[in-house]
Amino acid sequence: MEVILISGIFLSFFIAFLLLTKKNKALTDKILSIWLTIIGIHLLGYYFNLIGCWQIYPHLIGTTVPFPLLHGPMLFLYTLYSLRNDQKVRTIDYLHFIPAIAAYLYMFNFFFFYTTEEKKMLDRGEITDFSVFALVLLVVILISGISYSILSYQLTRKHQRKIDNCFSYNEGINIKWLHNCILSIGALFFSAIIIVVSRDAFGVQFSFNADYIIYLIIIGFVFYIGYFGIKQENIFTNNSMPTNSGTEKAESLEKYKNSGMVKDVASKLYATLLKTMDEQKPYLDPQLSLSRLAKLLDISPNLLSQIINQEAQVNFHDFVNSYKFQEY
Repeated sequence: MEVILISGIFLSFFIAFLLLTKKNKALTDKILSIWLTIIGIHLLGYYFNLIGCWQIYPHLIGTTVPFPLLHGPMLFLYTLYSLRNDQKVRTIDYLHFIPAIAAYLYMFNFFFFYTTEEKKMLDRGEITDFSVFALVLLVVILISGISYSILSYQLTRKHQRKIDNCFSYNEGINIKWLHNCILSIGALFFSAIIIVVSRDAFGVQFSFNADYIIYLIIIGFVFYIGYFGIKQENIFTNNSMPTNSGTEKAESLEKYKNSGMVKDVASKLYATLLKTMDEQKPYLDPQLSLSRLAKLLDISPNLLSQIINQEAQVNFHDFVNSYKFQEY
């Protein structure tokens, strides 16, 4: 186990260094490098505890205890900004780290006012000053990990729906990478819940150190990033969602709402769309997007999307692919 831990620690810091020294770094590169540094320190703290360094250097005791509270927010931020084109983290997103900061503030007295012997005794369970805090922290960590995994998955699902409404192709917009990251972290916290409930609620005695399962998942996640992560980085940055520029008409069916012409206008535009699809066959363009087709029809992407959704009752992706299927 020690060899595996050392490998995970080295790889975490090494990949973080590669991302930080990468030219033309995106915001997601920076977020992932910070997250990998956090993982590396977390693994290093567990390794020091495993080999007995905490008893030799008691000032290290508890330094990484709140670290599990950081993995959920980092996963969420990495997912969020992989699906956006922001170059700076929003101020509001720093609020996700309040629980971790609060945990460190609560432990302030332990870090700076407990003697080395008291720290050793607490680590051995001979004093129970932080027993309630430890229980509350554990519950918060598990809830945080599962909640952020679910939130991150919901972000990818929402983004996938946007892709289906704006692109006729999937190349370069694959979110499988993010799904695998989310599943890894979800598996980590789900395993932790099973271990904690089995051990503490039902008194199951494992024949091995059950913590190994949790740390092996973390190390496996790091190895996954090492193998697939760097080449998958920024997979969304070149495929941002089309937006209306100042030169585009921001028209929509709403402007016809009060005139009673909504159905009539939609039907005429849809007929024009079908004629264009049959005669010009824009669906043969492998990079056809909602904005490209809208430009061809001289209408806004927003209006075209409404027409397809209302008249064909499918999203843009399925609408175009139905023509591709008939063609081939």
